[in-house]
Amino acid sequence: MRPLAASDFRPWSEVRSRNAEWLTTWEPMRQPTVPDPTTDRSAFTSRCVQRDRDRANGVAYQFGLFVDQHIAGEVNLNNVVRGAMQSGTIGYWIDQRHAGQAYVSEGVVALMLFAFEQLGLHRVEICIVPRNTNSRRVMEKLDLRDEGIALRYLEINGIWEDHVRYAMTAEEWRLRRDDLVAAWLQ
Repeated sequence: MRPLAASDFRPWSEVRSRNAEWLTTWEPMRQPTVPDPTTDRSAFTSRCVQRDRDRANGVAYQFGLFVDQHIAGEVNLNNVVRGAMQSGTIGYWIDQRHAGQAYVSEGVVALMLFAFEQLGLHRVEICIVPRNTNSRRVMEKLDLRDEGIALRYLEINGIWEDHVRYAMTAEEWRLRRDDLVAAWLQ
């Protein structure tokens, strides 16, 4: 995993284009007046620059997920809040060709290691549309705590969708760290 750069446009665009139907079912609807980073190189470059700014400001950390040196998806830590909350939200997507091979599970564990041990966050959460069984399977594999349903939580593909909220706290991470790292990162 590493931050995406402007030079990743062509392979990222190819994966996103090939997987458009597979992915857009689970993502917020893109505003028609905003350039599409999948097809517009300058929009992708701007996206990378903004993500560099987010990382520098400590509000988000987005990473390309690579398999055999090829882009296969992303694993991101967004909405980082400091102060009394010390929290962030994890999101991810994977190329359909690589789905079911545990790359996302590995990426989520790597991101939790980063969030808890380098950033010092107290909590991370992952919110998933209930019918997204593939994403929910990642949470089952990692045995993250299910906190219940948040009604009409996020706009997904033009509809305000309920989401199952999964979470882990720093206390839970400390208890499970060695097992998660051994199972997914070694």
